[in-house]
Amino acid sequence: MRELPYLRGAVSALALSLAMASGAHAQADDGWDVSGFVENATFLRNHVGLTKARNTAQLEFTREFGAKGLFSSFSISGVLRGTYDAVYDLNENDFGKKAGGPVSLTGIGVPAGSLGPGSPAIPPHFTPFGQSIVTAGTPGLPPGNAFGFDTNANPNQGLVILGSAFHPQGTGVVLAVPVRPCNIDPRGCISGYLDFSLDELRFPEFNKRADFLRELYMDATIPVGGDGQELGIRLGRQQVVWGRTDLFRVLDIINPVDFSRNNIYDELEDIRIPRWALNTELRLGAQGPFSDLNFAFVWNFDHFRPNNLGQGGTPNSILDAGSFFRAMKLCWDLGCSVGNFAGGGVTTDFGPHQIGIRRANVPKWALNKTDVHLKMEGVVHDIGFSLNYGSFISQLPSLRGGIPAQNSFTGGPEQVWPYLIAFDIDFPRIHLYGGSADLYIDPVKTAVRLEAAYTTGEEFANTLQPRLFSKSDVLRYVIGLDRPTFIPFLNRRQAFLFSAQLFGQHILDHQLADTPGSLAGIPGFGKAGIPDWKDNWIATLLVRGQYHNGQLNPQVITAYDFRAQAAAIAPSLEWLINDHWKLNVGANFKVGTGARTFDDCRSCNPFPPFTATPLHANPFQPGSVGLSGFEPLGRFRQGPIGTAIAEDEIQMTLRYRF
Repeated sequence: MRELPYLRGAVSALALSLAMASGAHAQADDGWDVSGFVENATFLRNHVGLTKARNTAQLEFTREFGAKGLFSSFSISGVLRGTYDAVYDLNENDFGKKAGGPVSLTGIGVPAGSLGPGSPAIPPHFTPFGQSIVTAGTPGLPPGNAFGFDTNANPNQGLVILGSAFHPQGTGVVLAVPVRPCNIDPRGCISGYLDFSLDELRFPEFNKRADFLRELYMDATIPVGGDGQELGIRLGRQQVVWGRTDLFRVLDIINPVDFSRNNIYDELEDIRIPRWALNTELRLGAQGPFSDLNFAFVWNFDHFRPNNLGQGGTPNSILDAGSFFRAMKLCWDLGCSVGNFAGGGVTTDFGPHQIGIRRANVPKWALNKTDVHLKMEGVVHDIGFSLNYGSFISQLPSLRGGIPAQNSFTGGPEQVWPYLIAFDIDFPRIHLYGGSADLYIDPVKTAVRLEAAYTTGEEFANTLQPRLFSKSDVLRYVIGLDRPTFIPFLNRRQAFLFSAQLFGQHILDHQLADTPGSLAGIPGFGKAGIPDWKDNWIATLLVRGQYHNGQLNPQVITAYDFRAQAAAIAPSLEWLINDHWKLNVGANFKVGTGARTFDDCRSCNPFPPFTATPLHANPFQPGSVGLSGFEPLGRFRQGPIGTAIAEDEIQMTLRYRF
């Protein structure tokens, strides 16, 4: 019964869109300009099948009212969007009510003495979830230990192995993640953050935030001088686009992004999450050496919205982070089985409140929780430029350790244990200082786009720190080149557009250190610290052509992550059938290196001396000795492309615009 209100809302909104579309011409006579589209997007993924059957109706409307009192111009604009993604009904075995199933977790085994003096050797094993080798009642554990969990409350069903789409269980830590919608199986769902019900997945705009109201704002201008100078005001729910680049954001950070729609590959215009804001721009025109000069101020006064990363059980989850969060939340709430944990090779049943994610501290509305952005923009000597500043709450989550948890070996009251993999999710405040420029180099017929941003306050996972995170300033930059180029053997009449971009990121306070295991050269051991690369670059190239006066438009987009050594290749063909119908057929392939390993903190010794290893010089001293695996931190080394290495897709989108 919970599904019905959302379903009624979806149907009502779609009906409203179609009704307004049918009356568009009549309304236009009264001053309203109404347009929109209906669209079906169908994606098929290798080894999975259907991953998207998204049906969208969008209505766009605007009306110019001309001069009104104080305003020299005044208008109202809006966008309504409703979506129904049928993949959760048509492929419910992978993404719906029946997703997942029972799982078993691997243990590579350990030699005698690995679990303490006199402990026996444990051979390789494969145990069902909830039936690990180390659990309540295991011989040799201290009296009063708190291992094990209630399998009636946390059964072995509706689960998949975390990361199984892009790596085997291997020798590293193994986690199970629930994958059914949160109203079907609430395990691992994080209240107020990643807790989408089946209806919220199928009808993503019909939620508590009323996201079907994609945009609704008023535009007004106030004359402020005698030379055409004016103050522009836009107030309402809107997208604010600052920046000159595509795909990866440097300065275009005002709106959060919904990565669950299609990872990083959708147009930003479609995946930005509009927010209520005041956007003002003082347009001064020519001033001194500037042929144009403007000052902009944006106050984002909406409730905080993080990026939507996708959750466990959705077809798209950037870095598979949503799945990892859900697996860890399950561990905290109900306990969980973890493969290859004790001694680095024995499956272990942890009890509740011992490891995992306790909660997400999503900021509630307060004046000091709102965002402020400033920009000076102009043109001097034919060079467009901007200087930017932003103070905002991070749209990306940070895992902060150092929360009270229970000692698995001794039980008893919860307390803080250094280096324990028990976290809260937080969203720190970021300060951004940046700028951009664009210019045209006539001798080579090339437009150049430049952006750079320096941020303070960002937080990164760090296995060298007792709370397993640290802050760092970050420098990001991008160089873009756009050039129309004739390729005679492909098209003698029309040029192809070549657009290349190079994105760079430098973490200034990066920490990475050798560990006893890496110094000893022991297989499976590596360095500890921040898993993100200190320096990394991603290059993109778009090539787009035109045939038959722009009716057929082939293009290919490629992206290459240098440190992850992974690439995405997305060819497509757009056919403008007539003034109303458009068909786009494409694909998205990934090649290169996939899963990477990094220190996973199994050897961090959070419960000394019980969790000490032979490599710990002092069994009572916590800290990692470098045991590494694919999960959970390897995802930061393989990046969004490497994490999606197995997600090859063919894609078809049919749109009717009215």
